[in-house]
Amino acid sequence: MDLKLYTDASGFDALRDQWNELLARSRSNSFFLTWEWQTIWWRCLGEGDLYLLAWFDAGQLAAIAPLYLHADEAGQRRFDLVGCVEVSDYLDLIIEPGREDAVYGALLDWLASPACPPWEVTGLCNLPEASATHRRLPELAAGRGWTAVSALEDVCPVIPLPDSFEDYLQNSLSKKQRHEVRRKLRRIEEETTVRWYVVDGEADLCQEIDAFIRLHRLSKQEKLGFMTDEMEAFFRTAMQVMHAAGRLHLAFIEVNGARAAALLSFVYDGRLLVYNSGYDPESYAELSPGIVLTTHVIEDAISRGLRIFDFLQGNEVYKYRFGAQDTVVYSTVVRRRSDA
Repeated sequence: MDLKLYTDASGFDALRDQWNELLARSRSNSFFLTWEWQTIWWRCLGEGDLYLLAWFDAGQLAAIAPLYLHADEAGQRRFDLVGCVEVSDYLDLIIEPGREDAVYGALLDWLASPACPPWEVTGLCNLPEASATHRRLPELAAGRGWTAVSALEDVCPVIPLPDSFEDYLQNSLSKKQRHEVRRKLRRIEEETTVRWYVVDGEADLCQEIDAFIRLHRLSKQEKLGFMTDEMEAFFRTAMQVMHAAGRLHLAFIEVNGARAAALLSFVYDGRLLVYNSGYDPESYAELSPGIVLTTHVIEDAISRGLRIFDFLQGNEVYKYRFGAQDTVVYSTVVRRRSDA
């Protein structure tokens, strides 16, 4: 394999035609590794120096290691995956199946070579449970006298979706939760005029994005702090790009004509990925519009034939009340010296 290194954003443009095709073939096929997401993240939130490592075989793209080099909080020169850490829930190297060990070895060769800038730490965050990276990379790094540790990073609760919503209610929920869901659906319909919808191609997307940002900021104090101007620009760009790509699932529930809650998700490879949410705590909070909306979105995902309803990272209690089961993600940290 031949290595080509890109050190500015033009590298994304150079790899665009083959990026998503390779990703779809790989064992790390994830929404957060798509060309669109990686490009948006780097251009809106990236810092430090970009290092896109691309390996080719007879002109065919065989692997991508999307990295950037920056100074971490301890002042160490650190490589991280593009997208690390908190707003990209699944990341990895993108590798043609069957070439994993060869690519891990090639990456370690480059990290040890004079062509690589000085570094102390290489971190690979949010590696899915099924990824070989968190298992094999430490083994190969140890053979070079480096230290590499993989550790559990977080859980990602998911709901395997059945063929019908009634099957979901009967088999995924406890009897108590099934009763609660039905009670909340019935109450909000009896006591208010309620409507829920998914933003479609006929909507004024900018207006709908404005509404989501407003509800997000109203939700909790910590969400207000999270949604900085920089993060808002990232969210707006991501929603616009993913809407154009047919991957946006932005849902609202209106109570008596006013938007009361919103759920921002993305659709990719048979999954609905629940990315973020917002609600107005002053408007009909006692009617649980967020719970009602999530229930409708689960039903919608089933009707679309999706296989997985993915709550992404975090072990919030409400996810398990909907019948979610834990999957996990790992982080792998490589250090050059055993005493580092």
